[in-house]
Parts: sequence; C-alpha cells; structure tokens
Amino acid sequence: MLSEKSAQTVRATLPVVGAAIEEITGSFYNRLFTAHPELLRDLFNRGNQADGSQKSALAGSIAAFATALVNNPDQRPDAMLARIAHKHASLGVTGPQYQVVHDNLFAAIVEVLGEAVTPEVAEAWEEVYWLMANALIALEARLYEESGTHSERRPYTVVSRTAETADVATFLLHPADGGTVPAHKPGQYVSVQVELPDGARQIRQYSLSGRPDGGLQITVKRVAGDPAGEVSTHLHQHVDQGDTLLVSAPFGDVQLVDEDRPLVLASAGIGCTPIIGMLEHLAETGATRKVVAVHGDQQESTHAFREELARLAEKLPNAEAHVWYERPEIERPAERTGRVDLTGLAVPADAVAYLCGPLPFMRAVRTQLLEAGVPAADIHYEVFGPDMWLGQN
Repeated sequence: MLSEKSAQTVRATLPVVGAAIEEITGSFYNRLFTAHPELLRDLFNRGNQADGSQKSALAGSIAAFATALVNNPDQRPDAMLARIAHKHASLGVTGPQYQVVHDNLFAAIVEVLGEAVTPEVAEAWEEVYWLMANALIALEARLYEESGTHSERRPYTVVSRTAETADVATFLLHPADGGTVPAHKPGQYVSVQVELPDGARQIRQYSLSGRPDGGLQITVKRVAGDPAGEVSTHLHQHVDQGDTLLVSAPFGDVQLVDEDRPLVLASAGIGCTPIIGMLEHLAETGATRKVVAVHGDQQESTHAFREELARLAEKLPNAEAHVWYERPEIERPAERTGRVDLTGLAVPADAVAYLCGPLPFMRAVRTQLLEAGVPAADIHYEVFGPDMWLGQN
C-alpha cells in the first residue's frame, strides 16, 4: 500500500488538498473536456457536469481514498473501489484513459495549489493516484473478462414498451442478434447509449427491473427540470417497439445474496426498480425467508409497479409490504401517510437490507435500521447518478 514516506506527506497535506479538492476537480474537468471534447460528448453525463454533481462525487472519492490510505495503511478500501469499478465497466472505461485523467488532474492540482506542490508532495499524491487507478484498472479488467464484453455495448431490440405511470416506462429488450442474454444478478444495472439530435452519444445506467425470459428489462423515469434529463426524455419521446438500443452487459456491486437471513427492501420513487427485480427473483426461486418491503412515493398515480409490489409480496410466503404516500389521492391510514417510517415495523436485527432512492430517504432509513440493531455492514444501497454518499458511511 502507501509507502511510509508518502503516507506522512499525504497526512500532512490532506487538509490543504481536501479544502481545495472541489476547485481542483472543477479545473480538472475544464482541462479534460477542452483537450478531449469527445469524452463529454460520448462518455460523461452532461447533466451531471452541468449541475456539479460529478465534480463533487470525484472530489469525495479522491479524499475518501486518500483518507483511508493514511488511516488504515494495511487495508485497501475495496468496497469503495468495487462501487467505482462496476460503474466504470458499465460505461466502457479503459486502462489508457487513466493516464489521460492523471495528466489533467495533476495539472489542475498544480494550477490550484501552486508552489505548495513541491516535488515531495507531487510524488506522494502520484502514489495515491496510481494506487487507486491501478486497483480500478485490475478490477475493471476482471469484470470485463467475467462478462465477456471487453467494454463493448451490444445492440438490443425493443420488444415492447409499457407505461407504468405518466412519467415512467418499462422497455423489454432482446439481443438484436438473437443470441443469449448475459448472466445477471438481482440489483444490477446496464448502461444504455443513445444518439441525441446534436450527435452526442450519451450513456445512462438503468437498473434491471425484472427477469424476463430471453431478455433484459429496464424501467426509465423521465427526468423533469431545467435542464431535463437528456437520455430519459429521448427514450420517452423517440424509442418504441422495434427500435434498437446499444446496451452494456449487466454490472453493479449491489447484488441480492441468496441466503436464509431476513430481508429489508426499502425504496422510494423510481428507486423501486432494482427492488422489484429482487422481489421477482425471490418469487421465482421460491424463497421462504422473511421479507419486509417498504416503499415511499408522492401518491398512488406516481407509484411505478404498485400492483406488482402487492402481487409479489402476496406470492412470497413470509413477506409483507408497506407503502407510504406523501400526498395520497385516496384516504389511507395516518401511519402510512407522509414519509417512510420504520419505527412501527418489526425489523429483525439479523436482517440484511437493500436501499434505493434519494439520498435523504436512504440516510433516514439507514439511521432507523441501525437503531433497530441491523449492523452497518449489512445495509447496502444503490444510488442513481454520481455517488455523493461514497466514503461517507
């Protein structure tokens, strides 16, 4: 891991670098996209660049990795690295791109910190960077080998499109070449690449929301706002049965483990997609483990897979489903109106939990699970977009 000499330097300079890390990552992306505009056009999420979330996520991951190295020099933060590696593999990131990132990142560090970047400081942070980069390169190479894709996306035909709500649609996809669907696990996602009107080939990741025979199923919520979601809007407005999409192999480090321990499956909004996929797997495999499924939404008409949640919970012999609506359209119990609240539920202390939804929702549910005695190591989460929680829990 990190050499003792570099560890001392990183420990001494971490407060200065940490204080400037958002400015550094902002300069980094400006440099990177000026030198390589194709990366912004065809790889990076332009929406996340516009709102600054990708910059903040990168800053957080660098600071978290460096902190982990100096605080636990004999341990590598593998959980954090696995999360990043799966995201990168689904996007098709390759080894040589890490040198491009290095060159622009260190130019940004020098630009922001100036004379504070002595040769000794530069050498220490070079070591940090390449420890992280080489670990990710190795992890991603293994993921590509296991998936048999080597970073390519494959053409899939849209077999059907189903409206779940006014702003949510499910797309059933079959390989255009008639071949087999790659193996995947409940909780994983795929990347979908579309060509937009300006010629950009943008990529987004969507959880697998079901387990259809011979295909993959994704469910997409149209992202409103200013700017609106580029890819989700394109899929809703321009993609229908018979169209072709370029789709990656399934990736994702949040995977349902088949065992006998009780389960807590908690979702909010469109975070229901991987949870529904997990419930369908449990039903298909005849699982008898205790399952507590909870979901929060704005109201009945915005709740995608509302009927599916009830059907799957009823099909499982030891499952219960609880739903909260913030603004219900029909009369319902007060204890199920508002935001998700686990305090009134019997949550087994030996449960393993999977969470998906907005960060405030997941933080609140995680806190309640910890108070119920569920160990932090047994609480897993999936977040859509840049992981602003990475390294914080």
